Amino acid sequence: MIPRYTRPEMGAVWSEKNKADKWLQVEIAVCEGWAERGVISAEEIAKIRNASYDLEKWEEYEREMHHDFNAFVRSIADSLGEESRWVHFGLTSHDVEDTALGLRLSEAIELLQADIEALLDAIGDRAREHKHTPMMGRSHGVHAEPISFGLKLASWWDEMRRNQHRLTSAREQVSVGKLSGPVGSHATVPPDLEEEVCGRLGLLVEPISTQVVHRDRHAYFIATLGVIASSLDRFATEIRHLQRTEVLEVEEPFSSGQTGSSSMPHKRNPEKCERISGLARLIRGYSAPAMENVALWHERDISHSSAERVILADACIALDYMLDLMAFIVRDMRVNADRMRENMDESYGLAFSQRVLLALIDKGMNRQEAYKVVQSNAMKAWEAREPYLGFLQADLQVSQLLPGDELTSLFNTDWYLRHTDASFERLGL
Repeated sequence: MIPRYTRPEMGAVWSEKNKADKWLQVEIAVCEGWAERGVISAEEIAKIRNASYDLEKWEEYEREMHHDFNAFVRSIADSLGEESRWVHFGLTSHDVEDTALGLRLSEAIELLQADIEALLDAIGDRAREHKHTPMMGRSHGVHAEPISFGLKLASWWDEMRRNQHRLTSAREQVSVGKLSGPVGSHATVPPDLEEEVCGRLGLLVEPISTQVVHRDRHAYFIATLGVIASSLDRFATEIRHLQRTEVLEVEEPFSSGQTGSSSMPHKRNPEKCERISGLARLIRGYSAPAMENVALWHERDISHSSAERVILADACIALDYMLDLMAFIVRDMRVNADRMRENMDESYGLAFSQRVLLALIDKGMNRQEAYKVVQSNAMKAWEAREPYLGFLQADLQVSQLLPGDELTSLFNTDWYLRHTDASFERLGL
């Protein structure tokens, strides 16, 4: 966990108080259902609606009882009289715990969805700003062909939109409750009461539960957070590469008074992006215990519980922070368009090789022969560190088919950006 940077809203979702509040909310909702069926009298349910718990007493009882939920029910009973007998009537602990967990996960996902919206806004603004800012596209870290920086950002925007859809799907998976008794048979809690209570709480019902809501749902959720974190890792890694001294096309925000090294005052390190990459590894790692939690013994064992107390809160809190931090980085990052143009010249025009290749083929040259001619001149230019165009102009096989301006016109960056507007329109960006 990273409490130094935890935003209070997400921290509150995973607080002990919110957990207890949700447990009490579920217990009261079930009692309401029993009251509507005439099991609990009107006088009794009126008192139960005002039930409360005491955190300190709960902790004291837990030290004695070694069972957090029984201790909680005992604390609730302290706030009631004889009507306390109806609290937890017919239920097992995970009827309440898993249903309450569905409520907390739904709250957490709402915050994460708002984070994604903010990041989408930030990426979209910068993508439109740099829609036509040319830069070198790279494959294997090597100059490939020109693109626009805006197009790079547009791919980030679309990826986060997919993540938005993934998180919506994950919410449907985990916003689920169950009130089916100790082994899911409904022997002590009728199905209609389960449906009614879950509906009142805004949750779907686990159609066939055991003693717990099935953990494939939670594994799906954690895996989804891992995918989102991996997207942020991709964006952060790209910025880290672009901030290298030899490249220096983009820099993450560096505030007044900030320092980059205890020993080297000149350093401006991409430490925020590195932080995101590190936390992404953590969240991806949580997928393993989440997957392991799917296979419980028979109708339930408790091996999942200890892991979930760590991974669910940590993953939500860490991703909440990462999304907020990435939005800040994107909004305030420095984009050095002049440096992008300078770097494009560092490969002596070799990035235009495919266009020359296609032009020679279009003129009737065999593809294999054209490739050899284009490549051999490219290697000469690279070894000599001189403009590629000059070597092509001196090659009779090339100059006879592509004389004068016809060859020169192929070395035009704008040609590679001519469909950028169409790509943005495709995204609706």
